[in-house]
Amino acid sequence: MALPVRASRDAIAQINVTPLVDVLLVLLIIFMITAPVVTRRLKIDLPQPGPQPHLPRPAPIQLAIHSDGSMYWNAVPVDRSAVNVQLALAALQAKPPALHIDAADGTPYQAVADVLSSAKSNGLADISFVGR
Repeated sequence: MALPVRASRDAIAQINVTPLVDVLLVLLIIFMITAPVVTRRLKIDLPQPGPQPHLPRPAPIQLAIHSDGSMYWNAVPVDRSAVNVQLALAALQAKPPALHIDAADGTPYQAVADVLSSAKSNGLADISFVGR
């Protein structure tokens, strides 16, 4: 018995949809299993925000450090020990103010590092540098 032989060399333009249907059925089963798990609700008692008094933000502290090492606290000349005391007093406020440091060009790094260290150790967190 002879088998028929195709004489034409045309491409077969049919899509095999069986693998696609298999994948879709697997996804449908996965979603059917996970849907009840996702819709389960838990009752959680979360703390509710209470009325908090609105404290006005104090004016920022302007600390200028000149290249010769002199320091100015809000345009008032101060020495190194007075800066430490002032930073400690500022940190004790209910809402500590921001510290704006204006270091001039040529200021020794150690002078700025000492101020930063003192501010951090006293608890001031809002520290920024002001440029000219």
